Amino acid sequence: MIQLLFILIAAEVALILTLLFRTPLRKLVILSLDRVKRGKAPIVVQTVAGTVFVLLLSSVYSMVKIQNRMTETGEVNPTDQVLMSNHLLEASLIGFLLFLALMIDRLHHYIRELHLLRKTMEVAKKRIRATEDASAEKLKALGEESTKLRNTISKLESEVEAKTKEANDAETETDALRKQSEEYLLEYDRLLEDNQNLRTQLESIDHGSS
Repeated sequence: MIQLLFILIAAEVALILTLLFRTPLRKLVILSLDRVKRGKAPIVVQTVAGTVFVLLLSSVYSMVKIQNRMTETGEVNPTDQVLMSNHLLEASLIGFLLFLALMIDRLHHYIRELHLLRKTMEVAKKRIRATEDASAEKLKALGEESTKLRNTISKLESEVEAKTKEANDAETETDALRKQSEEYLLEYDRLLEDNQNLRTQLESIDHGSS
């Protein structure tokens, strides 16, 4: 029994070491544990664990019984000492065996959780990269559109400046034509006045000669 417990403990220690270090054998062990936890296998494992726990309780009970007998008699029997040591070793080994089994279960659980978390993070990173790429493309498109709009605005500003210059030139020409027209009107009025004076003089000359 003790030799079997040592073998089982050594196997569990080797299994724990395999789970702790990333090796090709680790994947195989994880897949095996996944299969163990599926279907009817968990019931079998629980039954085996319950049986081992009953053996632990039996060893503890035997130790308590031997201790009570030694206390009642007050004598130290070599046979009882050997049995006590044997049951104590068995109980210790069984307890350590159950503890290592619990450790293997928890390690497997945490490794699976870590694997799922890594997958989730990879998916999130891919989504973030896709979003960043889409944002970069949108920014690039917006930049190109902004450049086009700036070019359009520059052309419109140039056209506005040209139209403004033409309007200013036309206004200047209009002012010059207005001034010239006023000068012509003044000249026309002067000519009318001179014409009127000449007519008056001619009429006075006509009256004088007659």
